[in-house]
Amino acid sequence: MVVHKLAPQPGEYSYVFGGREPMISIKPGDIVEVSTEDCFGGRVTSPDRLPSEVVPFNEMNPVSGPIQVEGAEPGDMLAVHFVSIVPARKYAVSCVLPQFGALTGTRETAMLNESLEERVWFYDIDLESWTASFKARNSDYRLQLPLDPMHGTVGVAPAGGEVRLVMTPSTHGGNMDTPEARTGTTLYLPVNVAGAMLSLGDGHARQGEGEVCGTGLESAMNSVIAVDLIKEGAAAWPRLENDDYIMSTGSTRPLEDAYRISQKDLIAWTSDLTGMDMLDSYQLVSQMGLSPAANVCDPNYTMVAKLPKWTLQGAQAYGGAHSRLRKTAEDYSSR
Repeated sequence: MVVHKLAPQPGEYSYVFGGREPMISIKPGDIVEVSTEDCFGGRVTSPDRLPSEVVPFNEMNPVSGPIQVEGAEPGDMLAVHFVSIVPARKYAVSCVLPQFGALTGTRETAMLNESLEERVWFYDIDLESWTASFKARNSDYRLQLPLDPMHGTVGVAPAGGEVRLVMTPSTHGGNMDTPEARTGTTLYLPVNVAGAMLSLGDGHARQGEGEVCGTGLESAMNSVIAVDLIKEGAAAWPRLENDDYIMSTGSTRPLEDAYRISQKDLIAWTSDLTGMDMLDSYQLVSQMGLSPAANVCDPNYTMVAKLPKWTLQGAQAYGGAHSRLRKTAEDYSSR
């Protein structure tokens, strides 16, 4: 087992997918221990430091990478398994930002009313109890929330030499903000350029489905990923798999089109795995599928479509790639 370390220094983080030279090069089957910064670049250090005053928009969501995967070519599928995701600081930050979030006017959703007040919440992180402390800003209300760490932004270089800000999710992955990208999940990303050029960041100590206010519990992370390559296996959109579900994503506006993309991809995937035709697969997904929102606040919205794996009657996606990567994760953890 080959284990790499990726720990960018300030000034080495990327704010785009595409157009950058790799920081490290790995082979399929390798492990990467990677540190990531929070979406504010670590600049919000107290509730009085408002993100709009200390973080330029084009420096939001720094990502670590790119990671070049040897042998990856356009048309392949990259498999990224989250072995572990652990908050790196004793606190996480959430906020309401002007003109950002699902329930306020934005540049794309024009309203006559004033923007919401910018407000910052600090959460104490306790790794021993695996909790985060919610403290209301304008009352004495307190609550311990269970940690559920995830990476909101994971992606590869887009096709055609395009360079995209990390904030916008699309077919290359990016800022999808799905809580499904947690420990034990495998994320499948279509490869668009030689080497794939994988980057990740935007750790959340936890996040509700939809990320309605526009931020999760934003946290620097110490993460471990296992990376594999599925030759000529690319789908049109990122997919996920855990022990219980296969999942498809769609990222665009309006939200109903993101929903349609995710559902159409899941139906096609179900058809491929079961051998059923499209309409039979459509019927099965209609009765057994789940449809969590990932984000309804980013430049593109993201929807997820999920199907329980028991409905596939033993069929395995990508020749059992998820199970193989789970075994790799277990071997790493037991060293």
